[in-house]
Order: sequence, then structure tokens, then C-alpha cells
Amino acid sequence: MLSKSQIGFIKSLHQKKYRKENGLFIVEGMKTLMEFFSSKYQIQSIYYLPQYQSLLPKLPSNIKLFEVNNAELEKISTLQAPQGILALIAIPANEEVDPENLKHSFSLVLDGVQDPGNMGTIIRTADWFGFKHIICSANTVEVFNPKTAQATMGSLARVQVSYVNLTEYLPRVNVPLYAAMLDGESIFKVNWQQEGLIVLGNEGKGISDEVAELVTRRITIPRVGAAESLNVSISAAIICAEVSRNLYK
Repeated sequence: MLSKSQIGFIKSLHQKKYRKENGLFIVEGMKTLMEFFSSKYQIQSIYYLPQYQSLLPKLPSNIKLFEVNNAELEKISTLQAPQGILALIAIPANEEVDPENLKHSFSLVLDGVQDPGNMGTIIRTADWFGFKHIICSANTVEVFNPKTAQATMGSLARVQVSYVNLTEYLPRVNVPLYAAMLDGESIFKVNWQQEGLIVLGNEGKGISDEVAELVTRRITIPRVGAAESLNVSISAAIICAEVSRNLYK
């Protein structure tokens, strides 16, 4: 049985302030958690319903295991329908990606993306298409937000997400810088070559003026119908698919 202090501590991690203070974030669901078992992430503790014990792989002795009941899991879970198992994982240090490591590949840049679900879906999309890095502005939603971590479906374990000052960082990266904007060139006509950064902006405001000034090329997904705009995570998926199609055709 969990103590009130244990329950209170885990519940505090639902908030960004306490995640940052304690250096821990929450991951839920066996399928998602399995991705972290084989990653560089350090799992601190696992809370599980009795029927999930047999599903756990052999784990290092330093990971604390707690069997809980449904009532306890409901109290500590971030989900309306808890998935039977929950883990606390250490938040890694925010490491700036060496600009040299962005050459000969494509990566995403997020400038002010705010919705946790969009962020999680973009990470999952990047993983699907083999994008290893996502570079974020400081005002982009926190990747360890429970909704974001959950929406990645474990892809967070494979895609490196880092936060930087884009206006200082991007000029140091010697690859083409593509920006998704309404007045850009059709992505179906772009000669993608073999490397580049693709910038996606805020859901309502788009890419900031400061970052827009740094772009090499403006690109767009051509509109055929009457919709005003595309969801940023959908845009990411379409652009990643087109880049991948050109790289591997």
C-alpha cells in the first residue's frame, strides 16, 4: 500500500514545477514503458497492478517496484483510464545537439509549438520516418508533460529533443533551413537534397519573425480545398513523408 506522502509526491509530478524540481516525469502503459526499458533513460520506480508483475522483464535492482491497487493507481495516474502500470523516469539533462551531428540527415525544429498532444504526435512521427533530432525553442511545450510523453507512445525513448535559443543556434548549423509557411514553395516541387532542418511554428501564430529571417527556403503543403490551415502535427507528418519519399525513392 502506498503512503499518503508517496501518493502526494507522484501527484505533484503532474505539474511542471515539481517535475523540474525533482527531475522526474511520468510514463504510463506497458507498451510505452517497454520502449524505455531498452533506452538510455533511467527508470527510478514502477507502480503496477498485480496482474502486470509477470509482464515485467528482468530489471536492474536499483529500480524500485511497488504493487498497487486500482484506487491507488487512479490517484497517481494522469489518465482518466489508467493503463495498469506507471513509472517515474529521470529527466535527462538538456543537451544541445552538436551542429555537426545534424549534417547528412533531416531534423525538425519546433518554434513555439504549444499543444502537448501535437508535440507528442510530432515526436512519434519523427521516429516513424527516422528523424533522430528535434530542436525546440525555449517557449515550445515541455516534452516531459504527461500528455506529451503519453502521446509519443514510447518514441520519446529514441528521438532526442533539445531546447535552445533558436536565433543563436540556427546560424551555427550549416545545412539548408526550410520553414513551413503559407506563402512557401510546394513541398512536392522542392529538391530536398540529403540534409536540412524543417521548421514548424506555433499553432496560431506560425513561425516567429526572428526565426523566419534565418530560413533558407519557405515551403508549404499546397491547399486544394477550403480549409484555413492544417494542424501542425499533421503538417509535420506530410512533410516528413515527402522528405522520406525523396530520400529513399
